[in-house]
Amino acid sequence: MDGPKEASSSVEIDDLSLSRLLNKPKLNIERQRSFDERSLSELSINVRALEGYDSIYSPAGYRSGFDTPSTARNSFEPHPMVAEAWDSLRRSLVHFRGQPVGTIAANDHGSEEILNYDQVFVRDFVPSALAFSMNGEPEIVKNFLLKTLHLQGWEKKIDRFTLGEGVMPASFKVLHDPGRKTDTLIADFGESAIGRVAPVDSGFWWIILLRAYAKSTGDLSLAETHECQKGMRLILALCLSEGFDTFPTLLCADGCSMIDRRMGIYGYPIEIQALFFMALRCALPMLKHDAEGKEFVERIVKRLHALSYHMRSYFWLDFQQLNDIYRYKTEEYSHTAVNKFNVIPDSIPDWVFDFMPTRGGYFIGNVSPARMDFRWFALGNLVAILSSLATPEQSMAIMDLIEERWEELVGEMPLKITYPAIENHEWRIVTGCDPKNTRWSYHNGGSWPVLLWLLTAACIETGRPQIARRAIELAENRLLKDGWPEYYDGKLGRYIGKQARKFQTWSIAGYLVAKMMLEDPSHLGMVSLEEDKAMKPLIKRSNSWTC
Repeated sequence: MDGPKEASSSVEIDDLSLSRLLNKPKLNIERQRSFDERSLSELSINVRALEGYDSIYSPAGYRSGFDTPSTARNSFEPHPMVAEAWDSLRRSLVHFRGQPVGTIAANDHGSEEILNYDQVFVRDFVPSALAFSMNGEPEIVKNFLLKTLHLQGWEKKIDRFTLGEGVMPASFKVLHDPGRKTDTLIADFGESAIGRVAPVDSGFWWIILLRAYAKSTGDLSLAETHECQKGMRLILALCLSEGFDTFPTLLCADGCSMIDRRMGIYGYPIEIQALFFMALRCALPMLKHDAEGKEFVERIVKRLHALSYHMRSYFWLDFQQLNDIYRYKTEEYSHTAVNKFNVIPDSIPDWVFDFMPTRGGYFIGNVSPARMDFRWFALGNLVAILSSLATPEQSMAIMDLIEERWEELVGEMPLKITYPAIENHEWRIVTGCDPKNTRWSYHNGGSWPVLLWLLTAACIETGRPQIARRAIELAENRLLKDGWPEYYDGKLGRYIGKQARKFQTWSIAGYLVAKMMLEDPSHLGMVSLEEDKAMKPLIKRSNSWTC
């Protein structure tokens, strides 16, 4: 500011009932209006048909967005941690002029340095927002969306340079003046951040959260306001602009996302590409179809087609693909080249060959000329599942990988933010000798409890709730007792992070969201998008990179 045990019979029964529930047609519950998430082929063929396309809710039978009557929900005994978590989450609330507008990053009174942990971070607030929405308290989410939208309109200057108009803040702080009885907002757009990098992910998370708010409340009026429409378009104008790049992915600096320090993710990091894809899909049905809106819709549709093809083709790695790369020829020229990015096979790190199971696969961290970052990045892969950037086959393969490499990726505390850790000379070069990102710590192979909610959502999406259940049980063994740390250290995540803040708000909220989502899978519709058949690859890319 990161081979499963044998299931008991009762767990098998729960999983069976949940599986049936997930495949059950959506009940017809009356809404004011409903969003129909139509295929990109329909949108690209006839933009005029979008005049009546104003529904964020999915049609009947959409697996991820169904409504479940309380009698059909799985019954879970509330864990003692849940009440403690809610108390801690409420203590983290930040108020502006009497209204709650967010939650601070950490409420650790035992820490000597506050730094910026007393601020409301856009990315950190997402699990808090989901928890409050699932609990029937969406007002704080609305306040947050409007407040950050207001901050987006501020002039953003770093030294003598002005940032793009659409940049969303990384965080903001409320200053209370008891004497004058006034509240003042202070926003950080990267000018105070470590490394002075503006957050690329904030705008994407804002769009994703706007859709989640509409999905949970049935209230489309907020997204339809002039202010929200303008805010979305400003964000989209930034990332859809044309330039020198030959790829549909977004070129980014180190430190622009959850991994907000130098960790060698410059270029085209998977986390940003997955969030970019999801934000585009979330924005598509929310944009009004006036003259300006139609232009953005057309640009989004084209970009989604190109982005999905590029990511599924060149970022995907499984056993067969790894073997193909291992046998690459180099210095290939023209459109017939198989090794399109001139990746040297000798650059493949040794650990990949042992890590890659015969069953499973994942999106690698980065692809650019003569460079493939083979590291596992949890957030990007899980968001790829929820946004349907991953095909159904790829989604299942990612879950297979997590199961096959449980000790490496989950260990004793979910979930490794990256794998493996970089160390020794490589650590010096890649991180700049960062003392916080030493091996198996913080962003460099540390374990982050907040990722539990994304793992749970991906498990439900792929019909594998038993994986989430096992991960939640691991977290419940330690999280409360350890004081809700920000992250854990070590190969297995056994140790509280050496500089981890206690009472980290998104560790608390992530646990609550995971519990509520597993209890009532209908919540998944807030953060899940069904596969769009128009973006199916022409051939199965898991077998070959050839065109």
